[in-house]
Amino acid sequence: MQDPFYHKEKRPKKGRMLAADAWLDSTLYETWQSLGRGYTRFRDFMSIFRVSGFKRLFVELFSDALTMGSIGLVLMTALALPAFDATASGQFNKAEDISVVFLDRYGNEVGRRGIRSDDSVALDKLPDFLIKATLATEDRRFYDHFGIDVMGTARALFSNAQGDASLQGGSSITQQLAKNLFLSNERTLERKIKEAFLALWLEAHYTKDQILKLYLDRAYMGGGNFGVTAAAEYYFGKPVTDINLAEAAMLAGLYKAPTKFAPHVDLAAARGRANQVLSNLVDAGYLTEGQVTAARRNPATPVDRIAEVNSPNYFLDWAFEQVKTIVSGRSDNNFIVRTTIDPVLQSYAEDAVTSVIREQGAAYKVTEAAMVVTEPSGSIRAMVGGLDYGKSQFNRAIVSNRQPGSAFKPFVYSTAFEDLGLTPTSTIDDHPVCIGNWCPQNYGRNYKGKISLISAFAQSINTVPVTLSIKTGRQPIADMAHRMGITNDFEVTRSLALGVASVSVLDMTSAYSVFADDGYKTPAYGITRVNTLRGDLVYEADPEAHRERILSEQTVAYMNQMMRAVVTSGTGRRADIPGVPAVGKSGTTSSYRDAWFCGFTGNYVAAVWFGNDDYRPTNNLTGGTLPAMTWQKFMAYAHTNVEIKPVFGVDFTPEKPIVAQAEPTAPVAPVEERPPGLKPAAADKLLEVADLLGETLRTLQGASGGATLVVSQSTPGN
Repeated sequence: MQDPFYHKEKRPKKGRMLAADAWLDSTLYETWQSLGRGYTRFRDFMSIFRVSGFKRLFVELFSDALTMGSIGLVLMTALALPAFDATASGQFNKAEDISVVFLDRYGNEVGRRGIRSDDSVALDKLPDFLIKATLATEDRRFYDHFGIDVMGTARALFSNAQGDASLQGGSSITQQLAKNLFLSNERTLERKIKEAFLALWLEAHYTKDQILKLYLDRAYMGGGNFGVTAAAEYYFGKPVTDINLAEAAMLAGLYKAPTKFAPHVDLAAARGRANQVLSNLVDAGYLTEGQVTAARRNPATPVDRIAEVNSPNYFLDWAFEQVKTIVSGRSDNNFIVRTTIDPVLQSYAEDAVTSVIREQGAAYKVTEAAMVVTEPSGSIRAMVGGLDYGKSQFNRAIVSNRQPGSAFKPFVYSTAFEDLGLTPTSTIDDHPVCIGNWCPQNYGRNYKGKISLISAFAQSINTVPVTLSIKTGRQPIADMAHRMGITNDFEVTRSLALGVASVSVLDMTSAYSVFADDGYKTPAYGITRVNTLRGDLVYEADPEAHRERILSEQTVAYMNQMMRAVVTSGTGRRADIPGVPAVGKSGTTSSYRDAWFCGFTGNYVAAVWFGNDDYRPTNNLTGGTLPAMTWQKFMAYAHTNVEIKPVFGVDFTPEKPIVAQAEPTAPVAPVEERPPGLKPAAADKLLEVADLLGETLRTLQGASGGATLVVSQSTPGN
């Protein structure tokens, strides 16, 4: 039996935890004491470097400068990484645009667009004084520095700080080339840092001569020219190898401010800058004052660029955009483009538009016009995009933002002929018609009752095409317009039959060409061939390409007969041309905002638009007045001394020209001509000769004592 008073005694635990705690405390204490002793020893050691008094200021400044320099170096390295990424692809910046030389249909140059660049001349072939002028003006220590001209940068900063008005640039040629090849023209600190690092990269990968050659080929020289070779040809009309010292100085003055010192912009400023370049040549020791004296006395004279003002500029702008599409993706930048433009017809079109506007534009309160002329095959012969290209480069001939009015009705009637089997002599009721709550009215607000389609078309009655659109549906009419050449999308509304759609003059010309070309789709085109500067063929139009038939021959004949009636007895009588089978259709929009005349002969197709840029209504201008008159005026010019071609479906026989022939034995009466007048300089020369002759005669008379000069007037037959 267990003793109830017995209790088992608990054995005391060992003191392991207590020992561990004691060890930790002692360790921490010893560590802290060690750190304290170490810090004390470090402080004692550093005390030998302690600077006090005035010396402490320099130490603090140096320390702060070292700290800020380290931060700046890290920052510059971070900014330079994107710059070096630009070199990873191995590709330079592409030129801002392509360079295109445009030729007319006969192969003569009519204008240029885009940049002009040429890197075909080797560095050792360039004139020595051009290279020296470039170095003296842009970077005199180019062959001595490592890509960054520290002395030149300091000089520029000092000069600019003094308020020097002269052009002082701190960037070396290598830095400028780095900007041209890899960077943009933004004026930021980040770009300058990238420029500096890229200059070092260029110096490491290219020789000095290679860098200089790239710079001379890529520097912008104003007037759309990149490089000295293209600039010499543009400004002086000669190869860069043939320029003289004065011309080289003018070119070298363009690098820093090409738009300011371009000779075709400000000749006086360009010559002043060239004179400064000549002084730079002397200061740099490249030439003596005596060697540049002749260039100072005979400054460079650029070629006259006034002829570019008379170029078909609206057409060239449009053709330039077409070329960009054709050459997209090619590595070449320079192209020669053969176009379809005819300079004579272009001048006829411009004269017709401007003369009519100036004579009667004020009376009708109309300020702008546009015109496009093509052959029935679609080749553009003339394009007028406005009254004055110098004042406005907006091309009104290609923008689809005008309503054609009744000039749209041929699409309605063509659809009716194709789908309903009607003919021009088919009759229809001219009576009030409504589509929902829209009820169009005729001009004059009267109705004819029973009327033939040809009469309704010639008189431009509105209710008849609306009635036809109800029968054919409006979507087929819209589809017909698009198939014939209208490229702009427009809303298919109930008023579509009356021309409530946005179209361009160019598209209307293409659409009417379908009638002129026997029903085949005939889009207008202005480019026949594109070649590179080296002569490689890039594009050539195929005159034998398959074309889609849009209208049947019967429909074409019907429509041509109806449009002929417009000219002979309808709203377009002012477009009639004696001896020429002219056909067409006038168009006028509501509120008289737009007036049109579109038509063709067997030779040419043309569409004319009149209106105002701000959509302000005109003074009751209709398509049968000024547009028809302009169309007629051009066509009368264009058909002079050419073979008059017939129009399909139109019963018209052109009169044969009468050539008068004289009898072989008949005497030809002499034509009296007015003698040419003398210019003042020639008259002065004759007076001088007369004085010398008089002195000679007086001398002879004095020597012989009686010599005389007898002048007799001869009579006919003697």
